[in-house]
Amino acid sequence: MGMRWRAAMERALYGDGGFFVRPDGGPAAHFRTSAHASPLFAGAIATLLERLDEALDRPARLDLVDVGAGRGELLRGILAALPPPVAARVAAVGVELAPRPGDLPDTIGWTSTIPSGITGLLVATEWLDNIPVDIVELDSHLRPRYVLSSADGTETLDEAPLTPGDAAWLAEWWPLDGLPEGARAELGGPRDEAWASAAGSVTRGLALAVDYGHLAGSRPLFGTLTGFRDGKETPAVPDGSCDLTVAVALDALGVHHLLMTQREALRLLGVHGGRPPIALASTDPSGYVRALARAGEAAELTDPAGLGGHHWVMRWV
Repeated sequence: MGMRWRAAMERALYGDGGFFVRPDGGPAAHFRTSAHASPLFAGAIATLLERLDEALDRPARLDLVDVGAGRGELLRGILAALPPPVAARVAAVGVELAPRPGDLPDTIGWTSTIPSGITGLLVATEWLDNIPVDIVELDSHLRPRYVLSSADGTETLDEAPLTPGDAAWLAEWWPLDGLPEGARAELGGPRDEAWASAAGSVTRGLALAVDYGHLAGSRPLFGTLTGFRDGKETPAVPDGSCDLTVAVALDALGVHHLLMTQREALRLLGVHGGRPPIALASTDPSGYVRALARAGEAAELTDPAGLGGHHWVMRWV
């Protein structure tokens, strides 16, 4: 007898010996996010923070909170990209269940819970897809039933009906009416609540989630649950050996949000994949090579079929 996927994911990702709390190379050793792909991403977030700082009339303390901070890669990159006068006022904090990295600078705080009263920027890069959720599937009678999973990934269906809360979320955000046996939905209620709590910690400033997902009208027929290990997609087995990730039902996260693709957002922040002028190769060969490398990194970040197709969900307070 297995357990519901939400409990299985919670144990596999965050329990004793779980994927995200193991003292190994961290998430960067297994999958590639925008923060790992290029320092251009951290530079773009630094530009966003500078603009936010100006909009907030340059507060004496400018908070920068990274939820799901990994090993602090993004925070280090943002601080390095900021002008020194701005960086001097930044209070940077990583929120992560894993222990504080031994090489993390003393200027960066580390905590397992999201601080309250934030004035500045809260950013969560590919955090929401790792919030454990339950999965439901239409049985042979076309009734939605919870999917149960054992530690080796073997799945069965629970005969019990959905709770009223889960049934209401399903009806509003991912209705399965008219779909065939085996159709699935991923119940994003816990994720919606996690994001509402995180965004609610911002008193003045911006809450930003960067993640991949889908909208009503384009929900995947059989869901999105998958695993990653050593940079490769792998079967979703909840034994702690791999990442377990579920795409985000973006429109369920709440009203009063600005939603755009990463490609659109990064272009507004000055990141694009255009090649440098060929004339530069004659006048400054080394500069041309560096510019070409930056263009390649920018192209990866803005590729609509890859990282550029991720969405930025923003809530301004």
